Amino acid sequence: MLAVNWLSPKDLIETFGTVGLLLVVFVESGIIPFPLPGDSILFLAGAFCATGAHSSDPHLNLAVVVLGSFAAAIAGAQIGYAIGHRFGTRLFKPEARFFKTEYLEQGQDFFDKRGPRSVVLARFIPFVRTIIPILAGTGRMPARKFAIANLIGAATWAVGVSMLGFWLGKSIDIDKYIYPIVAVIIVLSLIPPFLEYRKHKAASNPG
Repeated sequence: MLAVNWLSPKDLIETFGTVGLLLVVFVESGIIPFPLPGDSILFLAGAFCATGAHSSDPHLNLAVVVLGSFAAAIAGAQIGYAIGHRFGTRLFKPEARFFKTEYLEQGQDFFDKRGPRSVVLARFIPFVRTIIPILAGTGRMPARKFAIANLIGAATWAVGVSMLGFWLGKSIDIDKYIYPIVAVIIVLSLIPPFLEYRKHKAASNPG
């Protein structure tokens, strides 16, 4: 039986290659709020495009990674929007395995404060990037407005992060620094939700 660490971006790429990358990006963009390494797998895929041909790392094609991730990010969010438009908040239940009520509340708060901008900003926040397209569909955000914001968000996140990985892969020895780099990406991705949590706590306890 194939043993895969689903939280390890390197393991996912080594096992499934570009298909694994695109599946993670697709699912995280609006399908299931499951803890997948979206940010780090994009970065690592870009880095492997730069280093794989000359090292033990898997070699990926930059054009396929960038364009494929861009398309997968757009498609995942558009399907999430359609799910929200069709089923609304009926998906979310306190005891649900994936669509927990707490995710809905966190995403709703983020969406209410930022409106259409949240579709772009949420790309960089785990869990929230999955919930926001569903909330946009639930709240009947105009389809054209969502599509434009989705396009911008997908380009900024999928293309931007993978190209950053490619650029850094050209500049440093990724094999040597892979784990510190992934750790830094994970920490950076956790900063926005932590700040949101602190802001929410401060608003709930003004005294």
